[in-house]
Amino acid sequence: MKWISRYFLLSVLLVFAADTLTAQTPAQRGQHLVKRKETIFGIARQYGITIEELAKANPAMNNPGYELKKGDVLNIPFPTGGTAESGAKGGTAAAGTAAQTANPAPVSQAAKGKLRLGVMLPLHDVNGDGKRMVEYYRGVLMACDSLKKVGISVDVHAWNVPEEGDISATLKEKGAKDCDLIIGPLYSKQVKPLAEFAAQNNIKVLIPFSINSQEVLTNRQLFQVYQSQNDFNDAVVNRFIDRFKGHHVVIIDCNDSTSDKGSFTASLRRRLEVQGSQYSITNLKSSDQNFLKGFSTTQRNVVVLNTARSPELNAAIAKLNSLKLNTPNLNITLFGYTEWLMYTKFQLENFYKFDVYIPSAFYTNPLSSATERIQQKYRWNFHQDMQQALPRFAITGFDHAMFFLLGLHRNGADFNGMLGSVNYTPIQTPLRFERIGNGGLKNRSLLFVHYKPEHQVELISY
Repeated sequence: MKWISRYFLLSVLLVFAADTLTAQTPAQRGQHLVKRKETIFGIARQYGITIEELAKANPAMNNPGYELKKGDVLNIPFPTGGTAESGAKGGTAAAGTAAQTANPAPVSQAAKGKLRLGVMLPLHDVNGDGKRMVEYYRGVLMACDSLKKVGISVDVHAWNVPEEGDISATLKEKGAKDCDLIIGPLYSKQVKPLAEFAAQNNIKVLIPFSINSQEVLTNRQLFQVYQSQNDFNDAVVNRFIDRFKGHHVVIIDCNDSTSDKGSFTASLRRRLEVQGSQYSITNLKSSDQNFLKGFSTTQRNVVVLNTARSPELNAAIAKLNSLKLNTPNLNITLFGYTEWLMYTKFQLENFYKFDVYIPSAFYTNPLSSATERIQQKYRWNFHQDMQQALPRFAITGFDHAMFFLLGLHRNGADFNGMLGSVNYTPIQTPLRFERIGNGGLKNRSLLFVHYKPEHQVELISY
C-alpha cells in the first residue's frame, strides 16, 4: 500500500503537500501570493511564523467568515524574536493552542532530536469512518504545529488503512519501522499484526478509539485509550460511592425496555448493599405521593435514572420539579450518563437547578478560550467547521498527539502515560494510563462534570 506523503492537506482529495514540521528561515519577507489549495496553516509554517502573527499582519483574517482565496496577497511578518529559528525554538509560548503547557526540555538522551510519528487510520472520504479519522488526523497535525513553536520537531508519515486494508503490507512501507509512535489502527482485526510489529521494532502504539484488544494484556508497547463499558461502570461506581457517602440514593425505574443502563444501576445497588447503605427504588409512572416516598427529607437525595434517553430525562425532571414545588426543602442531586452531555444545550438550566453530575471520559467546555481558539484555527486551516459530534474528533486528535509527543520528548522510551508523566492540560480528552500486569497500558481517566447551582461547571478529574 502506498504511504501518504507527510502532511497531506486533507482536502476532498486528501492531498497535503508540505515538509516536515521543522523551523524554516524564509528567503525574504514581504508579501505572499496565495496559490490554489494553500491554507493559512501551511503558509504560516512555510515562513516559520505562528497563525496569530500572520493574522495580526493581515487584520481581515479576524473577520467572521474569512476565507483564504487564490490570488489573495498576504503580508508576511518576521516571527517574534526576529527570525523564524528563534520563533520556533524560543519564547512564543502563546503561539500554539496548548503551547503554554508544553515543557520542551528533554530528560533523556533517547528523547532528543526529531520525533517520528506514524498514523495508520482510514484517511479517506468514502464513509463516516474515514471522514471522522480525517478530522482526527487534522487535529494531530495542529498539535505538531503547536509543538514546533516550542522547539519540538515531528516527522509525520500517514497511511490510509481502510477497513478492508492489509495493515501487514502497510507495515512494510518505507518509514514504518523507524517510527517512535504509531497512532492506529481503527479496526480490531488490524491490532495483532501492528502489535507484533511494534514489539519487534520497539515502537509505541496508541490505539485511539473503541477497540478492546486482548493484545494489550501481553504487549508492553500498546496504549489503549478506550475503556470497556464494564471497566467504565466499575470506575464510576467506585467514585460515586466515595463522592456521595452519607447521601440517600434514589433509583428511578423509567420503564425503558431499550435501556442498556441496567448494568450500571445493578452494580451500584450491589455496592450499596455490600457497605450497608440505604437506597430506594421508585417508578417514573408513580403518583406524586408514592414517588415522594422514595425520597429522604433529612438527607440529600442522589437520583439515578436507569436510562440515558432524553424523553425519560424530560419526564423525570418534570416529576422532580413537581416534588420541589410541593416540598421546597427537599435536597436533590441528579446523577446522569455521558449521553446527557448532548442535551446540555436544552437542559442547561435544569442541570444547574438539580446539581447534575455527569460521568465521562471527555468534556469540551464551549465557553473556554482554549476551545474557541482551536475551533477558530481549525476553521482557518481547513476552511470548514469541525463535525457536530461528541467528543470532537479534531480536539481528540490534538489532545492525544500533544500528550504522547510531549511524553516521548520528555521521557523517551521510558514514557508510560501514567499520572504526572506529562505536563499538559487537555482541551477535551484527559488521559491517565495504568499498566495491565506485564502487558500494555489502559486509559483509566474519568471526569465528573458537575453543573453547580451557582451556574458554574466544575470538572472533577480522577
